[in-house]
Amino acid sequence: MKAVAVRVRCAWAEGSPLMTAYHDTEWGVPARDDRVLFEFLTLEGAQAGLNWLTILQKRHEYRAAFAGFDPVRVARFDGRMRRSLLRNPGIVRNRLKIDSVITNARAILGVQDEFGSLSAYLWRFVGGAPIVNAWTSLREIPSQTSESRQMSKEMKQRGFAFVGPTTCYAFMQAVGMVNDHVVRCFRYRQV
Repeated sequence: MKAVAVRVRCAWAEGSPLMTAYHDTEWGVPARDDRVLFEFLTLEGAQAGLNWLTILQKRHEYRAAFAGFDPVRVARFDGRMRRSLLRNPGIVRNRLKIDSVITNARAILGVQDEFGSLSAYLWRFVGGAPIVNAWTSLREIPSQTSESRQMSKEMKQRGFAFVGPTTCYAFMQAVGMVNDHVVRCFRYRQV
């Protein structure tokens, strides 16, 4: 009888096909596209106080509601657009979180003017290359690091919102600035 190879994943990715697909194809993959970075910054901010699966289920609606994460377009959202977003059941209808997306779009434009891109600005916090950790269990993974605390501090000074050190670390994990797949996970070596 032939043995069946079992893929070992990070434990958080089990139990939901959506979470598994996200883990297997996106989480921890280095992202340098400004729209992708804006999207994850938005989604991680929206996730505060909620679970990630809820946000993944709303991701398509977020893309539609926030103009495909085009910071130029989102920066122009006015009061009428904010009121419309507050009525949109496809996103988290929290005034502060919605306002933060618009605020962050405006801050991104400033960063792009100064650094050339949001990517260039953000990747400085890890020296331009992913930090590769070697965790053996989820319990070992920190909720924040010195890099995420520095990122949070500087982003807040530049006017970004919903960018606390824990949110920044989750963002760094999502966009591959750190590889926090556990070493037994099949994605650890792939990313």
